[in-house]
Amino acid sequence: MLQIISLLLENKPGALMRVTGLLTQRGYNIESLTVARTLDPELSRMTIVVDVDASQRQQVIKQANKLINVLQATDLTETPAVVRELVLVRIKMPQETRTTVLKEAEIFGGRVVDSSTEGFAIEVTGDPEKLDEFVDVMRSYGEIDVTRSGALAIALDSKKLRLQPPVLTSAGQASRPVPSETA
Repeated sequence: MLQIISLLLENKPGALMRVTGLLTQRGYNIESLTVARTLDPELSRMTIVVDVDASQRQQVIKQANKLINVLQATDLTETPAVVRELVLVRIKMPQETRTTVLKEAEIFGGRVVDSSTEGFAIEVTGDPEKLDEFVDVMRSYGEIDVTRSGALAIALDSKKLRLQPPVLTSAGQASRPVPSETA
């Protein structure tokens, strides 16, 4: 079963490697991984979709929360959340089908990001199932190339992570205290 995990972690070298290492050491297949800086440049938000047995989902979250640099790991699989991906499709088609392709892209909320005499590059954002359907429809009109982002997810609940400022250790290095959740 696919599990969607959201991680808040320190934006430091090796953090990504620790998270992926944890998952690969245990034999879990990473389906997608997306990571970027948050509003705080010292923190990053990572969204991972991983293939895990339902009985092991809580264990994955517990293990991720123990990692250095991870401030919070949350399972978004069955909680209210918005999950989106981006797909870029380059389609080559005959001139007579261009109008139809544009109408189909519009139905899926797509927009043309590049156009040439041979075809279009179209961008669509949505849930993974919608994007699968869009790719299948475009395939029927001509030769396509597809590039997809990983999943991005954000919880819809009102829990917020309260971060305290970094604390200097006796060695003079900054470390963050354990965060606490508020409702």
